[in-house]
Amino acid sequence: MAADGVNPPKFAPYDRVRVHAWRPPGHVRTPSFVRGRIGTVQEVAGAFGNPEELAYGRRGGARLTLYRVLFDRNELWPDDRTERKHSVVLDLYENWLEPAEETS
Repeated sequence: MAADGVNPPKFAPYDRVRVHAWRPPGHVRTPSFVRGRIGTVQEVAGAFGNPEELAYGRRGGARLTLYRVLFDRNELWPDDRTERKHSVVLDLYENWLEPAEETS
């Protein structure tokens, strides 16, 4: 752990990651349509307080690394057979990500 209390980022730009398919109760900042899906890290945005803890007034916890992750629209909505070449970029915290080679 670094002197500022933040672990070094686990992922770097161009790493392929899978979003955990968790379904926890309560205030969750990760959209359900992206859970279990694979994307590519575009940027390490920095370390911030965990919004899922801050929503309940719990301050002073560990800071988490935030990533900008790119998803191909066909990964998110595989049943949509249109030929559009769109993508979606989401800000996701490290605790929701794992290497894409692993299964959730």
